[in-house]
This record gives sequence, C-alpha cells and structure tokens, in this order.
Amino acid sequence: MNQGRGIPRREFVGAMAAGVGALTLPSCLTARAANRIAKVGIQLYTVRDVLKQDFEGTLSRIGAIGYREVEFAGYFDHTPEQVKAALSAAGLTAPSTHVGPDNLDKGWDAVVNTAKAIGHEYVIVAWIPEERRKTLDDWKHIADQLNQAGTACKAAGLQFGYHNHNFEFATIDGKVPYDLLLESTDPNLVKLEMDLFWTTFAGADPLAYWARFPGRFPLVHVKDMTPKPTADAAPDRVMVDVGKGSIDWKHIFAKSSVGGVQHYFVEHDQPADPLASAKASYDFLHGLDF
Repeated sequence: MNQGRGIPRREFVGAMAAGVGALTLPSCLTARAANRIAKVGIQLYTVRDVLKQDFEGTLSRIGAIGYREVEFAGYFDHTPEQVKAALSAAGLTAPSTHVGPDNLDKGWDAVVNTAKAIGHEYVIVAWIPEERRKTLDDWKHIADQLNQAGTACKAAGLQFGYHNHNFEFATIDGKVPYDLLLESTDPNLVKLEMDLFWTTFAGADPLAYWARFPGRFPLVHVKDMTPKPTADAAPDRVMVDVGKGSIDWKHIFAKSSVGGVQHYFVEHDQPADPLASAKASYDFLHGLDF
C-alpha cells in the first residue's frame, strides 16, 4: 500500500482488527437476540365444549386465531381419518394426544394405532386417579407402568410421556412423587410434559427441575395464575388466561433449552369463553420475546 497517499498498512490492519473485535464482543457485553415460540399450540381441553358441538368448525377457528399445533384430549367419536382431514383443513398439526390412565392396565395397541393414523408423535397419560396413588409403593408401581408404556410406544415409533398436576409434589414418607417418577423412569422411554400452572401452584420451581433433569421436558402446558391468596385456594379461582396472571414467562422460557422444551400448549381448564380465552393467550404468547 502506498503510505504517502493511503492509510499505512500497520494502521489499516489495526483498524480492521478493532472492527472485528467490536463485532465479536462477548455475549454478556452485547444485546442478546430475542427468542419467540415458533409454533404456539393449544391443549384442546380448553375448547372441549365447543369442539364437541362443532369439531371441524372449532379446529378451523383455532387455526384462524394463529395456532399451528394442537394437543388432543379425546376425538369426540371421530375416526382417525376424519381427525386427520379436519386438522389438514384447519392448517394444524397434532404432535401430541392425552389418554386416560386406564391404558396403563389394558394395553396400548388401540392407542398406538390411532396415534399413528392421525400423525401424533407423543402419547401422554394425563393423570393418575387418587385411589391409585395413596402410598409411595403405589408411585413405584406407577413408575414401572410408565416404563412399560414407554417401551410399547417406542416399539411403534412413538414417544410416551406423563402430564402432572399438583398432587405429584405432595411429599409421601419424605419423598416427592414427581422426583420418584423422574428418577425411576427411563429418560429415553418416558418424557415429562410439565404443566407450568400446576407445578407453580404446588409451590415447586420448574427451572430447578429442568436443571436437575435436563432434556426430560419436551412439552409444557402454559396457563397462568393470579397470586395464590391461601394455601388451600381453589385452582379454578386463580387460573387465568396466559399473560393476565403472575407467572414470569420470560424468566421461565429463557431456560426452555435446558428443559428440552419443543412444544408449548396453552390451556385453561374452565374458561368463561373458550375461544376468547384461546385468542387472548395466543396473542400474548405470539408476541412474547424471551
């Protein structure tokens, strides 16, 4: 380079190095790129009453709101072929479905066949009835059954999982049943769909579980709650649309990768207006940066 007319090579190289350094500052010194949920989903239990009245029309309205994923909790007497056609018409996919705990006893062939025909990836047991979970030995038996269910689903190319409420966090003989389930089930066979409302309602910390058992939580239920006024508050009195409550979603979702979260399903157990509730929650999550 002609040093008489241009910038001396030494100064030019120094300036370039400074520029590159500015572009490669540690992330702690630069603004972190915001994340958003790519596909906001909904657990169709939220709209079960209108879904029962108008299956295809309700799915169409869910798609029109902006949802792209749904999780089923019953098909209302529709065949797998009808369900699949209705999903396609509404522009939706259904990566997951909830099934009842009775399947833990009677087998998985029918469930697996239906799930494969519709195109589900996950089969989730939604709850455990009280009479089956009174002792720690009961929970150990449940863990064994979950492993067996996971084996059956894996053989069919599906992933099995379990969805919690708050009762899994009530200590029995010095042990938290939710911890027992996580410790006693095969991580490859049994995933956990964490319900963030019920976990928070029980006084547990979702992020602590994600840190202890990373990657075990590919699905979450997203529903909000007002600050719980008393320890015995009724859940339906404190459950609200997502974004209208007290749960810090930015704080939780910033750690989604630790838990392995891939699917986010909005839910409200008893909404006054199911479709209005679905829209309010979608609008909040769709615009949420974390």
